Amino acid sequence: MTVDEIKRNIETVTERVSRASARTGRAVKIVAATKTVAPALIEVAVECGLTDIGENRVQEYLEKKDVVKRAQWHFIGTLQRNKAKYLVGSVALIQSVNGIELAREIDRLAHIRNVRQQVLIELNAAGEQSKTGAPVEYADELIAEVGELKNIVVRGIMSVPPKDAPDEVYESLSALFDKHKGGEFDILSVGMSSDYERAIRCGSNMVRPGSAIFGPRAYR
Repeated sequence: MTVDEIKRNIETVTERVSRASARTGRAVKIVAATKTVAPALIEVAVECGLTDIGENRVQEYLEKKDVVKRAQWHFIGTLQRNKAKYLVGSVALIQSVNGIELAREIDRLAHIRNVRQQVLIELNAAGEQSKTGAPVEYADELIAEVGELKNIVVRGIMSVPPKDAPDEVYESLSALFDKHKGGEFDILSVGMSSDYERAIRCGSNMVRPGSAIFGPRAYR
């Protein structure tokens, strides 16, 4: 992808997000997903106003964070407890808290570092064995448990619905979000390159497009 192509893609995604959000009346934040994307291309997105950047892999985040200094980093990939030490107090938002043990480790590290780490609860929207995320039926309990930890701020919910999911899956996530919404609990992060407009129509207020901005990736 050339710089000009990325800029055009950003314009397209931004326009489509704006149109979709206008129909719902909800402001929507774009988090540009940058798995395998070179720092120079991430800088293009930042220069175009997409300062919220989502990284899937801890090692890639560590390699990029000191190069792309104007970004507000989100961690959006699967997080192992032993890797949490690299993120707590460093990223703005950890979007993939999928269990209480991971949350407790984040809380422990946040206490040591004298920060309150903002997180989202990751849910497995359709119970797919290939996907991470807590079962939806455990959502209320997990949100409550993590919310009791003193050094964590639960900002909302994140999920990756299957490609063929009916609207009901998206709507159920929105209903669960609305059930808990209030105060600092204000983010529903659902929707990637293939489904961000649909997710917005169903209530999402944060989307994570990657290939729609940077083109197909050669995943390593």
